[in-house]
Amino acid sequence: MPSFSAELNTEAGLKALNEYLADKTFIVGFVPSSADVQALGLVGATAPCATKYPHANRWFVTVKAYTAEEFEKVAETVTIAAAAAAPAKDDDDVDLFGSDEDDEEYEKQLEERRKAALASKKPKEKVIAKSSIMMDVKPWDDTTDMGELEKAVRSIAMDGLLWGASKLVPVGYGIKKLSINLVVVDDLVSLDDLTEQIEAFEDFVQSVDITAFNKI
Repeated sequence: MPSFSAELNTEAGLKALNEYLADKTFIVGFVPSSADVQALGLVGATAPCATKYPHANRWFVTVKAYTAEEFEKVAETVTIAAAAAAPAKDDDDVDLFGSDEDDEEYEKQLEERRKAALASKKPKEKVIAKSSIMMDVKPWDDTTDMGELEKAVRSIAMDGLLWGASKLVPVGYGIKKLSINLVVVDDLVSLDDLTEQIEAFEDFVQSVDITAFNKI
């Protein structure tokens, strides 16, 4: 875990912070954490000079852009221990964040958590709504060729339309109607359009009735 051995609001501290953040977006890992909050508090309310400390300035602006509510949702909890007071060092000797090995191990853990979180948030497969329908197709009279009528009906093809079993049902005076089952994908097939297409076979079809409609 990173530890502070210099005040971040000093020239030495800001220089070391800027160098540390040269290839990092946040203090630890790939998401904002309590480490960023604590470091922000030590830097103070004023952003580091963008000219002298471009990386530190970028980090400051990025972290400041998070609202408290957003930060609470994404922040990892990281403890940053302030180092014990030590004799003053030259700017080049400032050790701001301790062992790189600890940071690398923690970053690996954060990356594994991030991947696991993304995997758990994969969108669920969309449920395709379907309906099972029973349709009666009535001919003009007893001279209508019902075989040709059924062939004409089944010739209609649409995305999301599946024709099923059928039978001829007597209605009286030697006339039979075609009772046919079909399954449709609700978002793809309009029953009004389908009915119009069937009724367009005017040589065979007198009318079309929906006698059963069930969601699957």
